[in-house]
Amino acid sequence: MLLAVLLLIVLLGLLLLQGHFNSRGRLPPGPWPLPFLGNILQINHKGLLKSFQTLREKYGDVFTVYLGSKPAVILCGYEAVREALVDQAEAFSGRGPIAIIDPILQGTGVTFANGESWKALRRFSLATMRDFGMGKRSIEERIKEEAQCLVEELRKSQGAYLDPTFLFHSITANVICSIIFDERFSYQDPRFLRLLHLLSDIFTIVSSFYSQVYELLSGVLKYFPGPHTHLNNKIQEINSFINENIERHKRTLDPSNPKDFIDSYLLRMEKERSDPDSKFDHKNLVHTVLTLFFGGTETSSTTLRYGLLILVKHPDVIEKVQVEIDRVIGPHRLPALEDRAKMPYTDAVIREIQRFSDLTPLSVPHCVTKDTNFRGYHLPKDTAVYTVMSSVLHDPHHFEKPDTFYPGHFLDAEGNLRKPEAFIPFSMGKRLCLGESLARTELFLFLTTILQNFSLRSPQAPEEIDLTPKECGLGKLPPAFQLCFLPRQVGGAVRPGKAS
Repeated sequence: MLLAVLLLIVLLGLLLLQGHFNSRGRLPPGPWPLPFLGNILQINHKGLLKSFQTLREKYGDVFTVYLGSKPAVILCGYEAVREALVDQAEAFSGRGPIAIIDPILQGTGVTFANGESWKALRRFSLATMRDFGMGKRSIEERIKEEAQCLVEELRKSQGAYLDPTFLFHSITANVICSIIFDERFSYQDPRFLRLLHLLSDIFTIVSSFYSQVYELLSGVLKYFPGPHTHLNNKIQEINSFINENIERHKRTLDPSNPKDFIDSYLLRMEKERSDPDSKFDHKNLVHTVLTLFFGGTETSSTTLRYGLLILVKHPDVIEKVQVEIDRVIGPHRLPALEDRAKMPYTDAVIREIQRFSDLTPLSVPHCVTKDTNFRGYHLPKDTAVYTVMSSVLHDPHHFEKPDTFYPGHFLDAEGNLRKPEAFIPFSMGKRLCLGESLARTELFLFLTTILQNFSLRSPQAPEEIDLTPKECGLGKLPPAFQLCFLPRQVGGAVRPGKAS
């Protein structure tokens, strides 16, 4: 009897697969999948990135992998990614599924929405974040103030070794909080610290090997407790904080003077209240704020953290950056965004940190919004597409030393800044990261302020520092480490800023 049931299951699986192959058009080549389990046998124990890199060697830059029973088209290298996201931008503008997140957000919020909902939310989010300073001088001043708060906090450590993780989370979170909530938190605020720990835990879970296994086996794992359960609980706790903030904003809302993103959204909700097709509902507000808060905190702070670990492994690079800082900025004033144009080496180092750290190696998956022809293949509507960003940022056709930290990738023979077209840490096309200008401003001002004021020391010799990530999946997390921040004499005269 048991044998008959197993044979029936296998037969049904084969019929389902046959249906996939008959209905899916002509997808790119790839390994033959198992019924229900897809290409689980081809998934390396080190995760999807390593698996895709191995499959690329056999199938080329464009191939198909079955994650469970569903096909996903994998794009590797700058040329293939650009052809999809730029040359066929509209067709590849959909947001693909992430199994561990989809049941929670259910396709809502600006990052995970699709269709007209996504277009309306993205237009609104870009315009509103610009209104509240993103890309303007006002946000630069806010970042400079936060940078000086960081300097004061680091001076309190008096040269003791510390893990900078939550200090860096704090400064980037406060910047995005000023735009979303019109609020700044103390670095010791227990509620704030709780939120930062939740954001960090969420990033760790979605970047974990478990999350990648869940992508293949969600149909079974969803019925058992595990990290996906913890992820849901953590997101709901942040959503509770956001909902409390929304209720407070409703009580204090001045229609003639919106003070932040939430106020502006509430006014838009009220304006479209009688429109049954309006995309501006409460759930989209909560999940848009959630993804802006998460993205605005985790990406810049993790890049900054990874960047300092990379730099202490390359003390000669720190020395050259500090020489440029001392020459252009000096010790008596705060770094300003206008300094960046006069500091090509520092700018090159920051870009190389972004390239080498490779924060989102798989990128957030896309999907095609309609039946699409691509490189001679036919991708049916809603086919998931992974643009492997790691293969772009480490593309040997565009970067001389793809697997080495080498600021020369961004400098010409005369030492001027150059911009390789394959440098796309914020992706490209219609799903280009909303916070690109904010992140670039933060990285420049925070890094130059730290190196203007401090010398960095690690408990390990440079050659002993291990850059192997702690997690490498949807995101990449640096290993835990400690640094000490020793005041520099040349930077000692910088006046401290005041918290606002």
